[in-house]
Amino acid sequence: MDGFDVTLAMGGRPVGGMEIGGAKLLALPPLHIGADGFHDLVDVNDVPVDAVWKDNRRDFLLDAIAERSPDILITEAFPFGRRQMRFELIPILESAKSAAPRPLIVCSVRDILKSSRKPGRAEETRALIADYYDLVLVHGDASFARLEETFLEAGSFAPKLRYTGIVAERAGIRPPIGEAEVLISAGGGAVGVELFKVAIAARPLSRLADLHWRLLIGPNMAEVNFSALFEKASDGVTVERYRSDFRTLLSGAAVSVSQAGYNTVADILSTNTPAVLVPFDADGEDEQPRRAQKLAEVGRAEMIASSRLTPQCLADAIDRAAIRTPSIEFVLDMEGATNTVAILRQALESRD
Repeated sequence: MDGFDVTLAMGGRPVGGMEIGGAKLLALPPLHIGADGFHDLVDVNDVPVDAVWKDNRRDFLLDAIAERSPDILITEAFPFGRRQMRFELIPILESAKSAAPRPLIVCSVRDILKSSRKPGRAEETRALIADYYDLVLVHGDASFARLEETFLEAGSFAPKLRYTGIVAERAGIRPPIGEAEVLISAGGGAVGVELFKVAIAARPLSRLADLHWRLLIGPNMAEVNFSALFEKASDGVTVERYRSDFRTLLSGAAVSVSQAGYNTVADILSTNTPAVLVPFDADGEDEQPRRAQKLAEVGRAEMIASSRLTPQCLADAIDRAAIRTPSIEFVLDMEGATNTVAILRQALESRD
């Protein structure tokens, strides 16, 4: 890990085949969101967790951190998100703040956030950053998106902000176009059913109908929906569960059709794959629409709002994307991982 000994604490559902490089994995008792939304926390058996369960997990995490005595403590998204995890995050921040020696406390956050938030949330975030954090690492290129566009109060902690560039794996060699296919994905898959249905219907309407079309279904899609899509697929269309070689498939795709999540877009940009983006926009979510709109404005992707998604509209967008030549003037900093290491090392050295 470029000189750092990294421990990654993960507390969601187990993810098979996940690559974490040379990091050590600290597996917390699994916890995830239940059917009733972000404040409905359930264990691996979908049983709601109580205060005792939370206290036990908090103590497990506190003990693990104390045992390691880290030089750097990084929280992902919090305090901009993950607020339902306050029960363990606030205690570890308090513990780190009072530790001797005190670790560097860092927030790691994406470049575009959901812009609408409940009253008082922005003030709470600002207060937590003021009280605990030394740095806020924004994983994006400031020439593309600045944090204050979706978090207006970012100026109040501007001295702590560092833009790292986009975090993405290094691009490989793009396979010959003759091996290409149309690749349709939707992240975890929980909200991608309609996109997959429309993609199946769009294939005969597209000029790329003679190519193979591959639908990668995420692990969160219910089996009944997966089976229904499998039954709808015609010859030349593969419907399968998400694969660990996604980036390899993306590198060889004639066109990628996806939502506009950070990781998928980072992979699209690093592989230079022509793209159609259908951003997730339910319940006031505007992170993905903002990202997709920015890419559409610079000619890097086709964008379709979910309300406009039809087989013909999608087929037309795929056809346009397939013949679009990405602008050589649109270049973003894609060295987010390397830059993050350099920023953290410099911050540690400046404390000595």
